[in-house]
Amino acid sequence: MTATPETAGADRARAPGLYGLLIRFEDVEAFVAAVRRVRDAGYRRWDAHSPFPVHGMDEAMGIHGTRLPWFVLGGGLAGLGLGVLLQWWMNVRDYPYLISGKPYFSLPANIPVIFELTVLLAAITTVLGMLMLNGLPVWSHPLLKHPPFQRATADRFYIVIEARDPRFAAGATRDFLASLGGSAVEAVEE
Repeated sequence: MTATPETAGADRARAPGLYGLLIRFEDVEAFVAAVRRVRDAGYRRWDAHSPFPVHGMDEAMGIHGTRLPWFVLGGGLAGLGLGVLLQWWMNVRDYPYLISGKPYFSLPANIPVIFELTVLLAAITTVLGMLMLNGLPVWSHPLLKHPPFQRATADRFYIVIEARDPRFAAGATRDFLASLGGSAVEAVEE
């Protein structure tokens, strides 16, 4: 049974404060198979939690590469351009100072500043881009207040589908999760 936006809105209206639905698995093979089924069902706002890295999980969840390297490249190129412009402006335009007949601007003499600004802006872009893409900081998360979820760091596997997912309908999503073969489907409150 697929949830329609009308059904999803009606189910959410009946369950205020619902963060999502959580299903528990004890077996890693069943967990990975369930993750594939959730991905194939078309849910977008969901996550899988495991106490250790599971080989092939990115592919099973349909996770693609990140845009962060492009942000870092842009930050590095901005640092390089800023370093060259800064050195050129100071040595040629702002305060030209002739030393032993050497040219006002010589690239080899300015490499250390250019290198440092390139690395500095790339590093700052890395940190800020990572925080932005991950949606951090998150000061409190409803899953951390759910007592059974504490086993996610020890010996249990969990899949959670958030109530704000467009396909989420409390009844239909609960039935779908129950069909995945996990041991328990639980509601997680905000």
